[in-house]
Amino acid sequence: MFDVEERLTLDERSAVDFVLGLRKRWADTVYPALREEYGATGASATTVADAGQVLRGLPLYPWFSHLERVQQKMLWKVAGDAVLSRREELTGQLTSLPEQPKGSLELNPDLELPDWYTDYDIHIQPGSFFSDDMSAYVYEFGARIVMLRDNDGYKFHTLFAQTALPELPAATRIVDIGCGFGKSTRPLPAKYPTAQVIGVDLAAPGLRLAHAEAEATGVAIDYRQADGRATGIEADSCDVVTGTMVLHEMPATAIRETIVEAARLLKPGGSLRFLEFMLTGDPLRDATVYEHAERNNEPFFHDLFGSDLIEVCTEAGLTDVSWTPFDERRNGVQPQGWGDRPEWHFPWAVLAATKPEA
Repeated sequence: MFDVEERLTLDERSAVDFVLGLRKRWADTVYPALREEYGATGASATTVADAGQVLRGLPLYPWFSHLERVQQKMLWKVAGDAVLSRREELTGQLTSLPEQPKGSLELNPDLELPDWYTDYDIHIQPGSFFSDDMSAYVYEFGARIVMLRDNDGYKFHTLFAQTALPELPAATRIVDIGCGFGKSTRPLPAKYPTAQVIGVDLAAPGLRLAHAEAEATGVAIDYRQADGRATGIEADSCDVVTGTMVLHEMPATAIRETIVEAARLLKPGGSLRFLEFMLTGDPLRDATVYEHAERNNEPFFHDLFGSDLIEVCTEAGLTDVSWTPFDERRNGVQPQGWGDRPEWHFPWAVLAATKPEA
């Protein structure tokens, strides 16, 4: 399979580089300036709400907020144009599969997508992720820029697999809920070579792309279109149930139902691991994270922060529940915290739990 970025014209490459540069300067220059402006007010806010009130009154905040939203819109325009101009070739790639595939793809045309999933253009992506086969390519392209090119080659997700997931030399089944176009699932066969790896997602376009890319590289993964709240996978059959960046895109009731389903799937002694966001305890930073929800069309972001997932996991029968900070740059799981990072960054954290032995 060819990668769209391998065939960008000079103009397309220049546009991508401009958006990437704008995003970097927003994070490492505008945000520190905003913090400095906040500090100059002498505010001593101790809550996110109080810090947010001061933040919204700062002269620089409208620029900070506007730049994040505008660069995101620019990103999708650049990615969309690059992908759609190559629609015929890219569509062909989705069906050019080996005669004897290593993995499988199971789509469910009768699956009813929930309203909370279809009613919003999440991340401001026009048509979101589920609407068209090309939307998966567009999202794959855009996600690289969102991660500031620091997840090329699945670096971020490989770090998660290496540092957050348990060592299980005899694992038999691993399930990745909300696998999207496969970026979170692809490192799992290397981590668990003895296991069947299953990626589950609501969106058929993402699953088609995930399957085609896995087959093109000879990686055995089974992809299934299903709701993460009711996967259809047998109970007590999985060594690990995982998901990355998926819970914050669900309302609180769906978050709870997904955790309950994950607990059902786990074998006694099995492990749950979800990579998500967690507030840092820095009121100003956390206020900018809270308001990222509005700036980036993340309607359920606040549901994640408003859900006590330690309690949810406990009620689902899981034990040893914890949140641990995660450094996406190089360290992965980082029990000592996120460290002193002057730039704006997502406060990644790993939710971990265990299903008790029978």
